[in-house]
Amino acid sequence: MRHLLIAAAATLALAGCNPPAQQDTPPPAQVAVSPDAANIVAAVADPRRPDADRERDAARHPAETLAFAGIEEGDKVGEIFPGGGYFTRLFAVAVGENGRIYPTIRADGVAGEYELPILPIAAEYPNAVMARTPYDALAYPEPLDVVFTAQNYHDMPLTAYELGDRTRMNATAFAALKPGGVYVIIDHAANAGAAVETDAQTALHRIDPALVRAEVEAAGFVFDGESDVLRNAADTHTTSVFDPSIRGHTDQFMMRFRKPE
Repeated sequence: MRHLLIAAAATLALAGCNPPAQQDTPPPAQVAVSPDAANIVAAVADPRRPDADRERDAARHPAETLAFAGIEEGDKVGEIFPGGGYFTRLFAVAVGENGRIYPTIRADGVAGEYELPILPIAAEYPNAVMARTPYDALAYPEPLDVVFTAQNYHDMPLTAYELGDRTRMNATAFAALKPGGVYVIIDHAANAGAAVETDAQTALHRIDPALVRAEVEAAGFVFDGESDVLRNAADTHTTSVFDPSIRGHTDQFMMRFRKPE
């Protein structure tokens, strides 16, 4: 499990007849992992990574992202919607031979064409074990240190995709984690108060960060921090993320939530 810096919260009550002073709630634990950690440097430098992945590094900031997620050797990571395996490759090296990465797609016969490319990629790494499970009924063979998903939370409400219920996804992510484990979500930002998109044909493929935070906290998680490394103030949030004018450079939020100890 990652090293956590937890501020002391208890204050001794003064002696005497006065009632004990109310104690402040301790702040959330902060994940203390450096982008320069040896396991993260090795993951980014892994020669098995294709040139197409390396070309995306400037925009995706892999070292900072893995550090934000607190990835350490020996960690067990569930990756929802692994797509083309960009992060799968990184996690597999960063967690080391004693760790495990579970790229997660739907069961056989349901998974779509955009989910299946992960299969040969996962096969390249002995510690990558495919997880076939509904997204709203996540299940893994062991408790996890991290549940991670990038640029896909907004897809859950799109009815044509039939991905399941995101409230249940958050609840089962909570259940899958060890106490103190973290749930990391990266996605394309929509304007504050934007309606949840349900029509895949008209969707901008964005979601309001405040809505995501509220939904995840409702599952029992504690908000544990956010990173601005993927933010882009020039993005107006009014264009599809696939529009050539913004694709690959959207304003993205990265939030971390902790399962209480």
